[in-house]
Amino acid sequence: QVQLVESGGGLVQAGESLRLSCAASRNIFSINAMGWYRQAPGKQRELVAAISSGGSINYADFVKGRFTISRDNAKNTMYLQMNRLKPEDTAVYYCNVDGKYFTGSRYSSFVSWGQGTQVTVSS
Repeated sequence: QVQLVESGGGLVQAGESLRLSCAASRNIFSINAMGWYRQAPGKQRELVAAISSGGSINYADFVKGRFTISRDNAKNTMYLQMNRLKPEDTAVYYCNVDGKYFTGSRYSSFVSWGQGTQVTVSS
């Protein structure tokens, strides 16, 4: 399987920036979709940003113009650059990857979630 390890969360003031990272435990052969989600206390998990297999990027309306999703294939890592953070961005952020990896003898599909990283924005 493929484990995803997130890092980069923390406590910041409104208007500041953070960059989240999501590193895969092994080389990924192909991606069906990958993205960042978040879940605030008492709320459902929601999509923040996603990259499709074709490379198209979608953002939730509430982060457009402030957040940027990117990937570094050589490092098997995905990023979420978060600028001009607001208190309402406070949540646990999760990365998600749907793809395939090579086991050495065959290609295996997987869908993995990171463990979550807390982002807290104070006013």
